[in-house]
Amino acid sequence: MCPRQECGYAEIAYNSCRNRHCPKCQSLAQARWLAQRMERMLPVDAFHVVFTLPSGLRPLVLDNRAVLFNALFAAAAEALKELAKDPKYLGAEVGITAVLHTWTRELLFHPHIHCVVTSGGLSMDGARWVQGKSAAFLFPVRVLGALFRGKFLARLEELYDKGALRLTGASARFADRKVFVRLRRKLYKTRWVVYAKPPFGGPEEFFRYVGRYTHRVGISNARVVALDDARVVFRTHGDSTATLTHDEFLRRFLLHVLPDRFSKIRHYGLFAPGPASKKLALARTRLADVGITAPARDGNAPKDFRELLLAITGVDIRLCPRCRLGLLVRRAIDPALDLPPLARGPPRVP
Repeated sequence: MCPRQECGYAEIAYNSCRNRHCPKCQSLAQARWLAQRMERMLPVDAFHVVFTLPSGLRPLVLDNRAVLFNALFAAAAEALKELAKDPKYLGAEVGITAVLHTWTRELLFHPHIHCVVTSGGLSMDGARWVQGKSAAFLFPVRVLGALFRGKFLARLEELYDKGALRLTGASARFADRKVFVRLRRKLYKTRWVVYAKPPFGGPEEFFRYVGRYTHRVGISNARVVALDDARVVFRTHGDSTATLTHDEFLRRFLLHVLPDRFSKIRHYGLFAPGPASKKLALARTRLADVGITAPARDGNAPKDFRELLLAITGVDIRLCPRCRLGLLVRRAIDPALDLPPLARGPPRVP
């Protein structure tokens, strides 16, 4: 609550449940992730590339989230790395960070991946840094989309042939191989959407932008504008809203609960963990050879989570959101208040 008498702002804030699907418990994790990315990011521009699965695949993906999300990550990363290594485009190894996103503003199921891709890369022999041919161009998106499509569908067919796909519910019809083959042929004839945006504002601004997707869930509390015994109303785009029954709202929200222990953020190429870190260090050396170095960072990073959020995001959560003058203080919740019971975590998804 705000201690200023002329303000009197107060809000109930429960202890963090630390569940990664909670709308309120991910800000600190996001800030820490962003700080780590800043430490590893190369001092070059980066592109924002989005890979989207066609709507015809969504029933299969819903019933096979873990294996097909893995296939989505692999197909996107391999397509980027393959084109990057082609001398016609770059002839180098790039750094890639990929983030899975599964929802629209209406909470519909829409699986796609946001990728941060360095605008240049380390030459295949490690002898030099290769800069991209254009500051506004990475790879031709139609070529990238076709390559992504081929790699994903090859994995899908392999999983189908091995019997590794669960074909129940809306995807039960694909148990008939003829139906599956028709779907595959149709998908091969479809242009898959790949979107690439030129770099803007430097790598730090870019990661701040992509950081919005790393620890978000389907909806934030701030988007809920009305709630009663029959409906939930929440903002979608601009002033538009969606009105759903409680059951439909929960159904849509649960579409985006990830499989247990599933990693929604992955790194490839120069950003890959483990032994590949040596290539990242070599890339820094090759950049320094041509006079490109990262700005010095303050080694005394804030340790208090409130100071960390302020340093990274510029948001001071201690400041009263109403008057912007008082520093919020904590008060114990009055046990006499009629408050809803604590909720348990969401169910696991296989």
